[in-house]
Amino acid sequence: MENEVERVVQYPTAMAISTTESISIFGGDLSRDFIGEVSFGAYAFRLIMLREPSPGELRLFEAVLVALADHGFTPTAIAARMTYLSAPDAIQGAIAAGLLGGGSRFLGVSEDTGRILSAALSELDEIPTDDVGWDEVASKMVIQLKEAKVTIPGLGHHLHKGGDPRIPKLFAVAKEAETFGPHLSLFEAMGRVAPGILGKNLPLNGAGCCGAALADLGIPQPLLRGVVLLARCAGLLGHIADEMRAPVAQSIFNHVESHAVSTYTDV
Repeated sequence: MENEVERVVQYPTAMAISTTESISIFGGDLSRDFIGEVSFGAYAFRLIMLREPSPGELRLFEAVLVALADHGFTPTAIAARMTYLSAPDAIQGAIAAGLLGGGSRFLGVSEDTGRILSAALSELDEIPTDDVGWDEVASKMVIQLKEAKVTIPGLGHHLHKGGDPRIPKLFAVAKEAETFGPHLSLFEAMGRVAPGILGKNLPLNGAGCCGAALADLGIPQPLLRGVVLLARCAGLLGHIADEMRAPVAQSIFNHVESHAVSTYTDV
């Protein structure tokens, strides 16, 4: 009876299956068909979507990964460096510390933007065919979010007040690759109408644009942040390598510690 039970138990997976002699995946052999034959971006896309990307899809997907990998001393990068300072013997902890900082202000913006765009698109009976139509949809969406008194993801940047330099390039890549779909169209329209509705200039940001681009590629909304973390993992590894070459974490620690001021009051 015990052997019979063991024979019928299965663990279905679309991922790799290893035996003593081979590793098979997607109906092929990992060593023969994939190692040295496909790019990491193409392989990552297939792991997520279970299909090969078209050349245009691959170009936009990899453009998003590059755009999100690193853009300076963000809180996630600082967290990784500080954790490495504390535990240089456990590099996985430093990378994990940076990834854990992915939330509503950094990294998570891509997921949040994809979510609001998808929600707005789901209410449409017809997809607009020109900027006028997209502006109407975007205006309705921004007004609803404004009335709900929620922060609109994809708008504004703490540094690039005059416009995120990644936006024009990402738009151009998507259009050239023929992958500029409804999410990017609505996102672009949001940038046109938001200043007039909100009464202030909040430029589109790169994280939001990447969320829209990934949504147009068909990446499921619950996985958008995961793709962002995939990209940022490379950036965090770069920061740790940079910390090894030219350490700054100790200086950050020293500066904060030497400037700490007690706010305790005995009431």
